[in-house]
Amino acid sequence: MQYKYKILYLLEKYQVLIIKGETGSGKSTQIGQYLAEAGWVKNDEGQTLTIGITQPRRVAAVTLAKRVSEEMNCELGNEVGYSIRFDDLYQDGKTLIKYMTEGILIREMMSDPLLKKYSVIMVDEVHERTLYTDIVLGLLKKILRKRPEFRVIISSATIELDLFTKYFTQDGISVDYLFVFGRTYPVEVFYAQEPVADYIKASIDIVIKIHETLPGGDILVFLTGQEEVERAVKTLLDYAKEIKERTDLKRMYVLPMYSTLPSYDQLKVFEHFSKSVRKVVIATNIAEASVTINGIVYVVDCGFVKLRFYNTKTCTDSLVVVPISKASAEQRAGRAGRTQPGKVFRLFTEHSYQNLKSFMVPEMQRSSMVPVILQLKALGINNIVKFSLISKPPEYNLITGLEILYALEALDHNANLTSPLGLQMAEFPLDAMFAKMLLNSEKMECSEEALTIVSMLQVQNIFQQPSSGQRSIQARNAKHKFSVEEGDLITYLNVYNGFIKADKVRSWSDRNYLNYKGLLRAVEVRSRLKSILKKCEIKMISAEGDVDKIRKCIVSGFFPNAAFLHPSGVYKTVRGNHELSIHPTSVLYTRPRPPKWLVFVEVLHTTQEFMRDLTAIDSKWLYQLAPHFYDYGTDREIAERNLLN
Repeated sequence: MQYKYKILYLLEKYQVLIIKGETGSGKSTQIGQYLAEAGWVKNDEGQTLTIGITQPRRVAAVTLAKRVSEEMNCELGNEVGYSIRFDDLYQDGKTLIKYMTEGILIREMMSDPLLKKYSVIMVDEVHERTLYTDIVLGLLKKILRKRPEFRVIISSATIELDLFTKYFTQDGISVDYLFVFGRTYPVEVFYAQEPVADYIKASIDIVIKIHETLPGGDILVFLTGQEEVERAVKTLLDYAKEIKERTDLKRMYVLPMYSTLPSYDQLKVFEHFSKSVRKVVIATNIAEASVTINGIVYVVDCGFVKLRFYNTKTCTDSLVVVPISKASAEQRAGRAGRTQPGKVFRLFTEHSYQNLKSFMVPEMQRSSMVPVILQLKALGINNIVKFSLISKPPEYNLITGLEILYALEALDHNANLTSPLGLQMAEFPLDAMFAKMLLNSEKMECSEEALTIVSMLQVQNIFQQPSSGQRSIQARNAKHKFSVEEGDLITYLNVYNGFIKADKVRSWSDRNYLNYKGLLRAVEVRSRLKSILKKCEIKMISAEGDVDKIRKCIVSGFFPNAAFLHPSGVYKTVRGNHELSIHPTSVLYTRPRPPKWLVFVEVLHTTQEFMRDLTAIDSKWLYQLAPHFYDYGTDREIAERNLLN
């Protein structure tokens, strides 16, 4: 990389350096090494300092750390390490280059507000503009004012240069920028002649066509979510079995890649295979940036991504499938030209591409403000409105976030974090409602079960559902064995307990059509969360089969997400009266008598707005456990009570 000395010179002179580095320029792997060689890992007193490099995704942090440790010829965890949610491998005082997710850096700021252990922080892939990217930039801006010797590098292949430059210079921080050209190979782009009706089927067809007609080279397919990825993987595995005996075709090895896949399964996509095998990786946008899968020559881009949007009517995050941005399309295309000339097959027309937005709406402007407020308050930033964010969140989102945290008793009347509850909730790398449920569990005498349920909810698609045939019926029957009328969360508890009882063997999972990798991930998450509960001095108590104790504990955390069965036959949220439906995968979907009252964990927006992960409840519990949030009685009784008060 011929830009080494220019980067080092600009970093000596300016506090913030913005690097627009093309895909393949080595910005994610080389810059940390240059800084370590140039002495940014020691202070004037000779103490060891660390160069921190943040990534929006866990898999990128791990793979980059692994690659850089190989390049520096050192063992991973010594000079080069990583830290991600529920997993880390580094040594304080010894690790010089540390890759981490942005959320981990924010947690470190709770114990070290000025990041005195770090000399430089590089915020990589800022084009993704995640919630934590924007919080990190705001916090780093504060540190730069207090520590003139501290440096920040901001990098991406696609970046809104003027926006970032103005953000720092308006506070008198010195900024410069640099364009770095990559070592990418030419990439040929092909567009669909007309809009595609079913992009999953079209993706599978193109993969088969590439395999049968185009020369060697691995294939990377972008789809929107875990369900789509698994559906495509299953179909292509069936195809791979069919062609095994054919001598005119290479063998095909199909691998999934999505965020909730256990780490060791995510890392399988980076393995090398013999030349007689073509690797096909079916991924979500997790593989879009900072992840170099060697051997990828062909990219199939469905043109969509699944994003969270905050619904102000339901006060919940909805998962919505939306068209990607031009920046994302370019990032995806860049995956094809890393090692040799590549081809990109876009399942949308050229006209559609021209109409795409340049960048996605930042997550800060489409998300719940609950985690933002909780994290900033824990860092001692009380005036959230005046906190400098690169993109201001909508006012209503901010107000709702404060209301929910107040209802969860994380904030007091003065909007300060409560002690110990609010401070403890900020300790968890989880949504505030999960944290409240866990912290209430000892009082509710069901901490063992609450911990299991929360761990299971960190994993998607525990139940496997073959699309048709005899196996589809068997899978439904297997799910029915675990299902209970109390809802999905108690069903997950039964599944986990069954898995542990069966000694965590794969054959038991396969026999019951369960996601074995997901269950192992739940075990891993449970162990990590248990250590946080121990730190918070929460005793582990079992409900001994008393399901009502567990359901009340769920309500104590998720009471803002309550819905009731309206006389018209549809569900409506208790607050806001917003219409929702039960998701077809819920165990409550097929009940002859649907529950009158329930709480849900999330909303999925597709053809309708579906509630997922449901628990049937007693309406009295809402008033008993959250009297500050709900009134109980008829409209007339409530009005009379309000007059008396």
